[in-house]
Amino acid sequence: MKKRNILILVAVLVIALVAVLFLRPKNNSEAVDYAEVTYDVDYSDMNALFQESSYDYHLFELPEEPDGSVAFVGDPMMYYENGTYYIYYLKEGGNSFHHSVFLTTTEDFITYKHYNDPIIEAEAGKQDDWIGTGSVVKVNDKYYFFYTGHVGGGREFNETIMLAEGTSPLEFVKKEGWEITPPAEIKQKTDFRDPQAYYNAEKDVIEMTVTASVSGVAKIHKFTVSSDLSEVTYDGEILSDPLEAFWNLECSDTFKVGDRWYITYSGQDDTLWYASGDSQFGPYDEPRRIDDKLFYAAKHIEDGENSYMIGWLRRSQTPASLDEVSAWAGNLQVQKINQNPDGSLYFSPVDNVKALFKDRRPLIAKGSSVSLKAENEKVIAPVTNAYERFMITGTFTYTGKGDFGLSFDYDGTPETSKLITISPSIGYMSFDLNNGDTNITGAAADLKEGETYSFTYMQEGSCGVFYIDSIGSLTVRVYGVSGRQVSLFADGCTLEVNDLAVYTAGFAN
Repeated sequence: MKKRNILILVAVLVIALVAVLFLRPKNNSEAVDYAEVTYDVDYSDMNALFQESSYDYHLFELPEEPDGSVAFVGDPMMYYENGTYYIYYLKEGGNSFHHSVFLTTTEDFITYKHYNDPIIEAEAGKQDDWIGTGSVVKVNDKYYFFYTGHVGGGREFNETIMLAEGTSPLEFVKKEGWEITPPAEIKQKTDFRDPQAYYNAEKDVIEMTVTASVSGVAKIHKFTVSSDLSEVTYDGEILSDPLEAFWNLECSDTFKVGDRWYITYSGQDDTLWYASGDSQFGPYDEPRRIDDKLFYAAKHIEDGENSYMIGWLRRSQTPASLDEVSAWAGNLQVQKINQNPDGSLYFSPVDNVKALFKDRRPLIAKGSSVSLKAENEKVIAPVTNAYERFMITGTFTYTGKGDFGLSFDYDGTPETSKLITISPSIGYMSFDLNNGDTNITGAAADLKEGETYSFTYMQEGSCGVFYIDSIGSLTVRVYGVSGRQVSLFADGCTLEVNDLAVYTAGFAN
């Protein structure tokens, strides 16, 4: 009897062990070989200002200042040649006088080489007392840098198009006495800027777009310049702001994707817009927004294989601000341009930048699937702590009319959380401070209930971008969240998230 009881007990224990090992709910994350969790800096007890000063930006680049001071990138102007992306920009702060033009180069959007001396320097009291946006174009063996010269007073025109010449993309000399002034028919002497030049080899001319309002309506104009620079012809308007909402359509650019031409511009103090057409200089269809107003002054660059938009990611007047993200200039931001079958455009992460995020980290959530049912109240599920540089990926589907998204802890109180909110009922996603009470920006997100979407959220320092594949992107500035909790939330809907994963990327100092 005793022997039989012992055998039965052993059998029960074996069955129980098998059940524990094979019949328990699967936690997908346990099958992953996680990288060791290390923190270069403990951000959890730092305020937003000290966090920002401690970041080692690589993917959202800032100028390198010899004296260690902080400067920012404004209005990038790109040129590509022989595997190198030349990114000229208007520098705010540091050793820059009145937004002089500086240069950084890269071959991969990961490692940058900074040039400490200005490429084109503003000159006090001259027509280019301040420098505005421009572009570089190569004509035969010469490089032409067309740029905006701005002066506050004492001259007939506040802004004209000026020129510097070079025999390489690294050095330019101003061409004294050469400029394009606003044609009389546009009746504009104040705002006439942002030349974007293209060399038409077939016609041996330089074609150029310039932004200037006419009778208070923002427009983009076209000019033709002979290759020897001796003749300038005004060709007229090619695009007018259909909303009549902006003073200027800044930093315009045109490019081709597939068999479709696109023109982009930043509505002044608004967002990046694009329109498309069958030819480079129009006519175009109805303009549409892409991304949001924190990704500003962006223009395209292509390398024969891929096309990218490069702009600056807007910052707050101070990292401690809880009510605005409105300062001029910020971090350099690069996004890959993609085209949907219907011709619409959307952004995605740069491929080799995304590939950097290969160190998988354990989730706070139990497993790689999270289900949030929030019919009557907001439900939150912690996912990870924010690293200095991290990426969240996964898929989601939803049912119901409510909102969902990501919530970033700021100081341990729900009232100051920073939110990325997806609102399918209005086709919108937004970035908000103070737990949704302070809207900062937003972008279109046309989603359908019950369908599955893949997403990527990428953040470095306080710079972040949320991508929904084939749908759109939302650029955010999330000061003061490093070392603190990032959560999924749902409010008035059911949210199913699968294949959830968190990765980090490191750089050797």
